[in-house]
Amino acid sequence: MRVTQALPQSLLHRISRRAPLLAAAVCVALATSGCATRSALGEKLSDAKHESAPVAADGAQTTTITKFQKFMWFFSPYRPDIQQGNFVSEEMLSQLKVGMTRDQVRFIFGTSLAADIFHADRWDYPFRLAKGDGEITTSRVTVFFKDGKVDHYEGGHLPTEKEYIARIAGPAPVVKEDPPATRQ
Repeated sequence: MRVTQALPQSLLHRISRRAPLLAAAVCVALATSGCATRSALGEKLSDAKHESAPVAADGAQTTTITKFQKFMWFFSPYRPDIQQGNFVSEEMLSQLKVGMTRDQVRFIFGTSLAADIFHADRWDYPFRLAKGDGEITTSRVTVFFKDGKVDHYEGGHLPTEKEYIARIAGPAPVVKEDPPATRQ
């Protein structure tokens, strides 16, 4: 009985020479891909850049990532956009007036997600949009009631509805109009 090798000797030599390079490339890819339990690209949220002031009651904040982190995002796993809470736009906030009833506020903003039995005269409307590329937008509007009517509210400097849609879907495309055709 004659036994032959499944692979030629020259192919085995080429594979054994390239194996350490392949193993190193796999290790680098795994190390730079990040971990799903950490924030965007594994950095701490304090390392990211803020576009607006860090005061949450002062309006919407957007946290962006650096150009290097955007480049390294290619190696990270897919992350979908996640929206949580009630989006309150600048137009909606301009409709809120002191003296409105709870039903009128519910009609404008929707049902509060953070209604608390210990603070029955306070409704919180938190919002968070985490884009898949690591950009995070947060805002909070708090409405205070006295005797069933709006006493005052906190929040402001919110994005408009047009800015919010542009943030989700990207900027609107510019439509070029053709000049009217001349008849001869």
